[in-house]
Amino acid sequence: MPDIRDTDIPDVKLVTIRKFEDARGFFSETYNERDWKKAGILETFVQDNHAYSVLKHTVRGLHFQIEPFEQAKLVRVMRGAIFDVAVDIRKSSPHFGKHVTAVISADAWNCIYIPPGFAHGLCTLEPHTEVLYKVNKYYSTEHDKGLLWNDPDVAIDWPVSAKKAILSDRDQRHPRLKDLPHVFA
Repeated sequence: MPDIRDTDIPDVKLVTIRKFEDARGFFSETYNERDWKKAGILETFVQDNHAYSVLKHTVRGLHFQIEPFEQAKLVRVMRGAIFDVAVDIRKSSPHFGKHVTAVISADAWNCIYIPPGFAHGLCTLEPHTEVLYKVNKYYSTEHDKGLLWNDPDVAIDWPVSAKKAILSDRDQRHPRLKDLPHVFA
């Protein structure tokens, strides 16, 4: 069973997956619904997404989907490393507007669980980084939203400056938290 730990926002979990290595290589059961449910992660995942970033300091996010297509995510890195961010955008949460960060890497063989109601983003810490993540609801273009990655009110201490960050045009134009029309109750 994986080692699952709370973060400063207890709904977000850091997970270390067991890995069995020998002279041939390794074996790892990266997901077992029964074990994860025993550990309190009750999602049924329906889609896997795979993102590849060529360059270090590629920033993706902060992304989320609104109801009824709000997504939980289980994020892990197949190659390289990321600085991962989850921002609580649940208006009724005592952690509203707060965030947690973690380094997720292929070397550490860890992952992060992010429940619905969070904006999610990442910054690659190495070139040629590959991220694989499960979601519990299907992608919906109409429900796909974002939060400005470097909103000063959220104050994420990103490992890259705004000048050096590599972002899509879309990710540079997301609203700040105070202007976000789509927040979760």
